[in-house]
Amino acid sequence: MQTTSFKIGEKVRHAKRPEWGVGTISKIEVITRDGRPDRRIWIKFPTAGEKTVLASMAELEHMESAPLAATPTLADEHARADTGWLGSISKRRPEDLMVALPDAATDPFIPLRRRLQNALGLYRFDGGAKLIEWAIAQSGLNDPMSRFSRHELESFFQRWRFALDAQLGKLIQEARREPGSLEDASRGAPPAGLAAIKRISQYR
Repeated sequence: MQTTSFKIGEKVRHAKRPEWGVGTISKIEVITRDGRPDRRIWIKFPTAGEKTVLASMAELEHMESAPLAATPTLADEHARADTGWLGSISKRRPEDLMVALPDAATDPFIPLRRRLQNALGLYRFDGGAKLIEWAIAQSGLNDPMSRFSRHELESFFQRWRFALDAQLGKLIQEARREPGSLEDASRGAPPAGLAAIKRISQYR
């Protein structure tokens, strides 16, 4: 049960749906669920509209205390810049950030099942209609087309997807040393993630 407190007007991000952007809490209702106190929270997201979540179930991040280990987005780099965001990431081009996979899918210190779940979850962006959602999640910008053209985003997505397939291939290889880990991690995975397992496994 999540015990973190939230308040109306606070800025939060849903850890599993970063493409929704940073939302603002508009209403909180205290409820009882399974005999325990819980809170129903209404959040207005810039790209997904208003969503209602349960505090005990949703992975909400306070934006003032977002995890330091998270892969930085373009918006993060921009916010940290002292002399403009291009100066702060001169060693890391925006293109590199747009094709980088999140640490949650690549960090070897994260348990294998969790890395597999996180990598498979990224396949929710499969399909052209999801391009802008992917770009929002990847860049941290509410309007990534203010910085990149659609052609650039499509090119970045193809490179990112190639990197994701390669990482999933490594995780599948690793899972062979942990029986049952791939089956556990694939429960609830997006259809495109399950298809990727089949496709990649043929060549491994």
